[in-house]
Amino acid sequence: MSSNSVPSPQSSSTATARPAVPSQRRSAGLALLGSELTVLFRRRRTWAMLVAIALIPILLAVAVRLSSQTLSPGEGPPFLDRVTQNGLFVAFTAMIVAIPLFLPLTIGVVAGDTIAGEAGLGTLRYLLVAPAGRVRLLLVKYAGVAVFCLAATLTLAVAGTLIGAALFPVGPVTLLSGDVIGVPESLLRSALIALYVTVSLLGFAAIGMFISTLTDVPVGAMAATVVVSVVVQILDVLPQLAWLHPWLFSHYWLGFADLLRQPMDLGSFGDNALLQLGYIAVFGALAYGRFSTKDILS
Repeated sequence: MSSNSVPSPQSSSTATARPAVPSQRRSAGLALLGSELTVLFRRRRTWAMLVAIALIPILLAVAVRLSSQTLSPGEGPPFLDRVTQNGLFVAFTAMIVAIPLFLPLTIGVVAGDTIAGEAGLGTLRYLLVAPAGRVRLLLVKYAGVAVFCLAATLTLAVAGTLIGAALFPVGPVTLLSGDVIGVPESLLRSALIALYVTVSLLGFAAIGMFISTLTDVPVGAMAATVVVSVVVQILDVLPQLAWLHPWLFSHYWLGFADLLRQPMDLGSFGDNALLQLGYIAVFGALAYGRFSTKDILS
């Protein structure tokens, strides 16, 4: 046979078909992610948690507005004494109030339900039908939790800004460094703080997803995830364990105060992101190790 023979139509069609496989996998992954986000944000439980988060700054602002007591500087949660002077501080104060309990509680519910919830409903087996696969399913489930983290923190920031503007005067903000910035830059700082808090919760979300792979009972996974958050925060305030504090995922949760200085100090942001990335890598690997060998019976 001549070396210059023309390739057969079959081999030509096969060669052109191969590059379509990665594209099909990406399409399947995006479709699975879209389905996951649709299911997540169609649940009444999801919207109930977002409404509850939005109520935090609303209740805080209303309580301050109705109170006749004037707070001294430093009294109460940080920035609370500044709320009556500038409504933009409502969002900052609400973020500090929500971080220790309310945000971890909602994230724990969503993360703990990722795998255990599907197993409890009997739908996990169907989600693993090709071309989904276990790795892709884990990635999609984690991405869904990450999106909820962002939605929760943005809900808190937006609700705090709106109720603060409705009940109190709004104007230039005096930063912790003593510098004064305008309203547009203040809103930008608020968005950066929401992003900071979102990043802070990603390591905790990875822990919740790992716990979710250990059981078929979603309520148990949710409760265990929330308990982990409480225990870690207790450890983070014990001076006897100061050597351990920089390794705890909650250690930098309140470090966003550095974003309220001029110029902004992004050191804690970087340290926090690096720490959370480590937790994502470790507990993501543990989740994969557990889930890849798990017998799916339902």
